[in-house]
Amino acid sequence: MRSLSLVCLLGLALGGCAAPPPSPSAGGIVRTQVHRAASSVPGLDAVVMRVELAAGARAGRHTHPGDEIGYVLEGEGQLLVDGAAPRLLRAGDAFVVPAGVVHDAHNPGGAAMRLVGVFVVDKTKPLAAPAQ
Repeated sequence: MRSLSLVCLLGLALGGCAAPPPSPSAGGIVRTQVHRAASSVPGLDAVVMRVELAAGARAGRHTHPGDEIGYVLEGEGQLLVDGAAPRLLRAGDAFVVPAGVVHDAHNPGGAAMRLVGVFVVDKTKPLAAPAQ
């Protein structure tokens, strides 16, 4: 089984609309900001990320200061939301994680999982924070 690269994910310092270089992090996840712009809701930014979760990697339990919307491009993995059963995600699947909900992504398989993550988040806060 391959897994979910999400974006979930993320404790990044983001800025501007130009795509910064990929940001590798511990655990085999690479997040690359594709675009960031103000949303139509005052105080919120829309952020588009390309995410890759390596085989065997975990994103780590975390939260976002806004909703995360994801679409799996390649591979498969598990979306692990506190209080819910693990959800298997495969290429073509989509998901939404509400603001503040603790979650993780796990790729127990042998190939990378790639996805697009869209976040509508409080522009004054980091994109993600480790879960308490």
